Amino acid sequence: MRNYNFLNFSILVFSVIFFSCGSSKKIGERKRISSQNIRVADLKNNNENLKKKSVKINNRYLTNDQKIKNYIKKYSKIAQVEMKKYRIPASITLAQGILESGIGEGRLAVIGNNHFGIKCHKKWNGKKMYHDDDKKSECFRVYKSPELSYRDHSIFLSTRSRYDFLFDLKRTNYKSWAKGLKKAGYATDPKYPKKLISLIERYRLDRFDKGKSKKKNFKNEIFHTVVKGDTLYSISKKYNISIEEIIKNNNIKGTNISLGQILKIQ
Repeated sequence: MRNYNFLNFSILVFSVIFFSCGSSKKIGERKRISSQNIRVADLKNNNENLKKKSVKINNRYLTNDQKIKNYIKKYSKIAQVEMKKYRIPASITLAQGILESGIGEGRLAVIGNNHFGIKCHKKWNGKKMYHDDDKKSECFRVYKSPELSYRDHSIFLSTRSRYDFLFDLKRTNYKSWAKGLKKAGYATDPKYPKKLISLIERYRLDRFDKGKSKKKNFKNEIFHTVVKGDTLYSISKKYNISIEEIIKNNNIKGTNISLGQILKIQ
């Protein structure tokens, strides 16, 4: 009887050890698999973060002139599509996009894909973000893509009566369009028309208002965007050019320059 009990006890102990080892093995495998998944996810996230950082670093070392050219290359076709549908000169749309979005690097453009600084207004039912502008924490529209921002810009201008007179102008008359936008109250900056016209003429944006145009090589042209603290003297020293040449290249009267002004160096 004792031998029989001892045999049963031995079988029981063996079963417990066998099954517990098997279950621990499965748990160990699960842990290893889950940890591998975590490592793979971490690697993917790290790669994405590295890509974002590399883009930021590359953009950081670009000049404003290079950034503007990249912006034009990226959005010129969209501006032309909008022009054909809504009759707004592509040159005006591009110049406004460059200026309003901070060459695509402003907070509204980066977070909200809002390239024209269009505020919410009462009829807007889409996503919103808040940003300090004329007043603190003003409501601005958020778009799923920059293309939708361009489309809303076209709709914004073409459906508000205060801009109606602009559509009586020729689409090649970008100067009148620029002045008309200011007159209609699109921007509060008194130099807004001059800034738009300057961008259009410096980068020949009016070529997008026409059908076909002769190609011109302007890769070697150099421009400088005026920032706080700039003077004609400091700019001349930076590019090793005389003040007289800067004045001549840009038809400047006197020696006054303004923030955001784009100067042709050569």
